[in-house]
Amino acid sequence: MQLNGSEMVIHALKNEGVKIVFGYPGGAALNIYDEIYKQKFFKHILARHEQAAVHAADGYARASGEVGVAIVTSGPGFTNTVTSIATAYADSIPLVIISAQVPTSLIGTDAFQEIDAVGISRPCTKHNYLVKTIEELPRILKEVFYIARSGRPGPVHIDIPKDITATLGTFDYPKEIKLPTYKPTYKGNPRQIKKVAQAIMEAQKPLLYLGGGCIASESTRWIRELCEITHIPAVNTFMAFGILDTKNPDFLGMVGMHGSYVANMAMSEADLIIALGARFDDRVTCKLSEFGKYAQIIHIDIDPSSISKIVEANFPIVGDISSVLEDLLPLLRESYTPQNILAWRERLAQYNKLHPLSYEDSTSPLKPQWVIEKIGDILGEEAFISTDVGQHQMWTAQFYPFSFPRQFISSGGLGTMGFGLPAAMGVKCAFPQKVSINISGDGSILMNIQELMTCAVYGIPVINIVLNNNYLGMVRQWQTFFYDKHYSETDLKQQPDFVKLVESFGGVGYVCQTKEEFINALNAAIKSQKPALLDVRIDRMENVLPMVPTGDALSNMMLDYKE
Repeated sequence: MQLNGSEMVIHALKNEGVKIVFGYPGGAALNIYDEIYKQKFFKHILARHEQAAVHAADGYARASGEVGVAIVTSGPGFTNTVTSIATAYADSIPLVIISAQVPTSLIGTDAFQEIDAVGISRPCTKHNYLVKTIEELPRILKEVFYIARSGRPGPVHIDIPKDITATLGTFDYPKEIKLPTYKPTYKGNPRQIKKVAQAIMEAQKPLLYLGGGCIASESTRWIRELCEITHIPAVNTFMAFGILDTKNPDFLGMVGMHGSYVANMAMSEADLIIALGARFDDRVTCKLSEFGKYAQIIHIDIDPSSISKIVEANFPIVGDISSVLEDLLPLLRESYTPQNILAWRERLAQYNKLHPLSYEDSTSPLKPQWVIEKIGDILGEEAFISTDVGQHQMWTAQFYPFSFPRQFISSGGLGTMGFGLPAAMGVKCAFPQKVSINISGDGSILMNIQELMTCAVYGIPVINIVLNNNYLGMVRQWQTFFYDKHYSETDLKQQPDFVKLVESFGGVGYVCQTKEEFINALNAAIKSQKPALLDVRIDRMENVLPMVPTGDALSNMMLDYKE
């Protein structure tokens, strides 16, 4: 079949089952966009900024588990995506980013809107390509989807010069891909699995440490069965909410800098840490020399480069978590005795009673933790929760009742402000029947506020709940604790009228200063089926606690703050 390069792109997206593409056109991408105009295979969403287009594709991928796709033009069109590509890379999210490039004859001449897109994207992509001939384009298009979704997922970038998008060639799309240098290992080593089973059965203080890889591997079923068999206490990283329902009695909460007291103490005292798809991030380990110092480490991950990268594993297994657990569970089902860890579970229950996650409620000003809990009371499983980055993000992780995987959509590894609104837009496109909530701060929301226009144009009723304390809250908190209250450039006393702003985009807005106003506004926003923004006035000086100061051990938590 003879097609030009732009037609090949369209047919590849069709063959890969792509339903929605986010993007922004430009000169070098005109041939591709002309074919988008003609096709009926997928829906294209015009974002109002290229960074937001890729964040939206990212949110779509996180919620659905499918590969997210974004298309942008050359030069600034591509450079605007770098933050969002890096966001996906840090959290191992499968994306395909297609950028247009100046014609091959102009590459290297500093032509108008020319930039070395492949050179720029190399550090923040799983792999990238510059297409040099029409003959290689079909193979590369197949490879980018294969690489993005296989093994440890990640963003893959393909840069296509404008002349190639217009050149005719034979479209012979491969049915499968075999890359000699890229062969992910899915099956765990049977001997290592037997050793792991023995170590679990002998441990007196075992702890499950669940990471984002559990979600990527779709291993919820196996992990929940593991807990049913063993009742081993479990903590999760920021990226793994929903693997276990937060109401599960075996679940201790999030571990790390802002983790629960019981989760951090469990990690500090365990004699066996069973790490599933976790990468021992510095926000989890804190003072590395004190991390898990009484424990042997089981580390199961599909990415061999992650194992023993930060913390030495006593029992390393390279493989897909679902596959490894499928082989491990029969061994535990036969021989494991939950009674052996009763004393350990009782000790942790006492820790939880001693210092549960809590806050001092008030009616005026509103407490952000109450707002998060009330969203959970009203919506629960009916909502996907996206966030921006800051205090509101941590309060959401601490207080929302997550119950299924992929329900929590947030930038973990890179910590990207401005992620929430476009990501929630992508989530709503993936699951139009669900409520898509973006919990943001008055600092973060302004970083991609233009996407309210995208939501209005395409009828995407994202509800933005802005926890407004007129501060860059998390930075202010650090300045309060560690910088003698030198509030350098964090005071946001002057902010726009958020209600008028959202109304100018065609949405609905509400100011919430009381509990009744918030409940009424949230219900009205849900019923409106329009893009909405709730300006929720919260306590300006509320802090996220517990907190492990930088350089301290996990067990050395700040549990309160006194003037």
